[in-house]
Amino acid sequence: MARLIYAALASLDGYVADTDGNFDWAAPDEEVHAAVNDLERSIGTFLLGRRMYEVLVPWETMDTADEPAPIQDYAEIWRAADKIVYSRSLETASSARTRIDRTFDPDAIEEMKETSARDLSIGGPDLAAQAFRAGLVDDVHLFLSPIIVGGGTQALPDEGRVRLELQDMRRFGNGVVHLQYRTV
Repeated sequence: MARLIYAALASLDGYVADTDGNFDWAAPDEEVHAAVNDLERSIGTFLLGRRMYEVLVPWETMDTADEPAPIQDYAEIWRAADKIVYSRSLETASSARTRIDRTFDPDAIEEMKETSARDLSIGGPDLAAQAFRAGLVDDVHLFLSPIIVGGGTQALPDEGRVRLELQDMRRFGNGVVHLQYRTV
């Protein structure tokens, strides 16, 4: 059975974007990028909200020939995976292997988990909150940046209770800490 993984690059106070919508402070260096790549290498399907899709879709056509190895690697991971974008407003996809669904259907996700040979990743805190509420998230990976932004878009939902068990943690040279949890 495939696992549903939620990963986020966040501030120490738990935001993926600050009050101005910026997230440049979370840009991973090569070491962190390589770790994110290792995490996402097992992903067969990315489940994305429209905003997260718009952030990631440039990887589809980005010229990475002169980029560091982790950048090249992520472009290959992105291009090889299927993508489902949940949007009521997006009419067409700008990437291969992509379909648009109008609504998030927990039963369909549960069926995907049961039948998929590869893991699923859910991207975007609003979409992830729906998956948390439905009890679908199996693993949580937080890459916490050494910055406090004081508000913005929360990485984790603020309603409901989800018990987590720490599986691993890692500190990177730039001060980022990766916390890996499994839902209980």
